[in-house]
Amino acid sequence: MITFHEVSKIYHIGETEVRALDRASMQIEEGEFVSIAGPSGSGKSTMMNIIGCLDMADEGTYTLDGQAIEEYTESELARIRNKKIGFIFQSFHLIGNMTAAENIELPLIYQRIAKTERRERVEEALSKVRLEGRGRHRPNELSGGQQQRVAIARAIAARPSLFLADEPTGNLDSKTGEGIMELFHELHEQGSTIVLITHDDSVARQAERSIHILDGRVKEVKV
Repeated sequence: MITFHEVSKIYHIGETEVRALDRASMQIEEGEFVSIAGPSGSGKSTMMNIIGCLDMADEGTYTLDGQAIEEYTESELARIRNKKIGFIFQSFHLIGNMTAAENIELPLIYQRIAKTERRERVEEALSKVRLEGRGRHRPNELSGGQQQRVAIARAIAARPSLFLADEPTGNLDSKTGEGIMELFHELHEQGSTIVLITHDDSVARQAERSIHILDGRVKEVKV
């Protein structure tokens, strides 16, 4: 599903060249649950942005479902982000003046999905994250763990083939974080591909495979 071959991302700060990714190679198969782990500044967020088609490699090749990303137009990349990838962020990215259900429904409106199907997907997603009865609550009426569950439900409702989670437990206490990880395991058992970005080794170890990055390079793959 995902293949990086000698991928580099290069930034220039004055006359200094910084390689956020340096000839990184790795592969993730469909249906895998993989963590990408490393300390702050290691390059894992850069790798996530490229996987999510939010940024492009400067060198090397990123292939998604058999096609090199650089072959896609901007509109095609936007379609991939909307339909193929479910993003889950550390800071939730919920809209404060909208209810949980409205936050989940919004991406489906952009996809021009019919109203009846949107409502069915929202209810199904809320049920999967065990937030039945919370659909009318706004983010400030929910705990941090509940807000993250809404963010996961928003991704579930879009029915992506890939869930891309950036430090999804980073703002949560350990017990709440365990509940969020249980949800990812359930999604994986249902056949979803999950890529989880984390600096926390205890979180990384919960995936079936862990790719460790340091100084922009893939250093180790742990099974």
